Amino acid sequence: MDDHLTGQASTGVAGLDDVLNGGLTKGRLFLLEGHPGTGKTTIGLQFLLAGRDAGERGLYVTMSETENELRATAASHGWSLDGLEIFELVPPENLLDEAQQQSLLYSSDLELGETTSRIFEAFERIDPDRVVLDSLSEIRLLAQNSLRYRRQILTLKHYFARSDATVLMLDDMTSESTDKTVHSVAHGVLQLDELSPDYGAERRRLRALKYRGRQFRGGYHDFVIRAGGVQVYPRLVSGEHGERFERDMLRCPSPEFDALLGGGIERGSSVLVLGPAGTGKSLLALTFVAGAVARGERAAMFIFDEERGLLFQRALGVGIDMQGMVDSGHLVVEQIDAAQMTPGEFTARVREHVEAGVRTVVIDSLNGYQAAMPEEQALVLHIHELLQFLNRRGATAFLTVAQHGLVGDMKSPVDVTYLADTVLLLRYFEAAGRVRRAISVVKKRASAHEDTIREYRLGSQGFQLGEPLTQFQGVLRGVPTLAGTTDEKRLMPDQS
Repeated sequence: MDDHLTGQASTGVAGLDDVLNGGLTKGRLFLLEGHPGTGKTTIGLQFLLAGRDAGERGLYVTMSETENELRATAASHGWSLDGLEIFELVPPENLLDEAQQQSLLYSSDLELGETTSRIFEAFERIDPDRVVLDSLSEIRLLAQNSLRYRRQILTLKHYFARSDATVLMLDDMTSESTDKTVHSVAHGVLQLDELSPDYGAERRRLRALKYRGRQFRGGYHDFVIRAGGVQVYPRLVSGEHGERFERDMLRCPSPEFDALLGGGIERGSSVLVLGPAGTGKSLLALTFVAGAVARGERAAMFIFDEERGLLFQRALGVGIDMQGMVDSGHLVVEQIDAAQMTPGEFTARVREHVEAGVRTVVIDSLNGYQAAMPEEQALVLHIHELLQFLNRRGATAFLTVAQHGLVGDMKSPVDVTYLADTVLLLRYFEAAGRVRRAISVVKKRASAHEDTIREYRLGSQGFQLGEPLTQFQGVLRGVPTLAGTTDEKRLMPDQS
């Protein structure tokens, strides 16, 4: 096979080449389909601009937008289309300058054969390496029936193939969207979707439906359109990532914590912190972040529910200077808006920080993460891949989940306890006329742990643990009783 045909043409879209396992095969015809507004034109322009930067000639054949509209779209992203050829097909009412009549094509007045021949004339004149044809809906309407449409697409395919041009055909699916003629003809097919949630910004995703002779990353992948172009976030596959590291034991903030957790937390493991609102889940995770920074490691915290400034202020109240850790470069804190960010983009953010050297990751909380992805089963799969990725890269993960209720039988919005290596349970309970807090370890895969329940207090000295509550029964239910004695020495002394 010709070496030119075996090469790869970069799409110019960040993340899309990863999905396609290298880009588009040179000299082949590809289909990019999606409803209006999904980003087809933007991707088409990025494809041609990437070719221009690689020294290739590009041709954009437009039957649905004017050249001015294309240039305005490019300008909105900060691009210049200099060096690209734009062949415009516009209706007569858009023709203002008679001097342009020889370069413009009245698509509404011409039969299909003449339309195609004019496209071929432009191709012969420019001899491009990359072609974008926008859009197939116009050709489908001119063809009037499926047989004629298919023959015309085959004609285009074989003509472009003789010149070794890489062609990207755009289809806005506005006419006879059930017609899959081009699917069978094209070398590869990409489909763009746009979802409209009940609240928040639209969500865009893409998938490769077909790619002849090529393994690609299947399934849906989130993408966004921002100033600067389209950004694709390939679906995370944990099995593709891994590195060798020592699974040493990370010491806890205090001897009491060490005793409770059987000596500490294993590096590369995941810790789930469960409890009702106000029990200090975020601050507990922060004590481990502070420990990581004290060891000279880098940490990242992704907060969904709490305003960043308020969290910094609360942390100062327990002796943790988050701003100082951020200023020193040891801590990254990102405020995540679940109504604006897709799960794929969030996963990409976490991956980016871990690959840059972060070894402790806090996600606070999974309740906010679930808001970004209402499908619970999909959430569990996302979390599974993310935790596996962190495990393989030697990053320790802390996840918080706020349970519904305050005492008694509490419910979790999503059950991921079986995914985590360690599960810490925080509870309120009433004793001696006061509302108190208790902590216990209900699961730890890698080593033995203390099976007791300890009271804890949040104060200026941080997260302080007391002795095991051996004299009480029913602490986890919230209303304990003393077992056989009225000795309350196991309770932590009040600080008033």
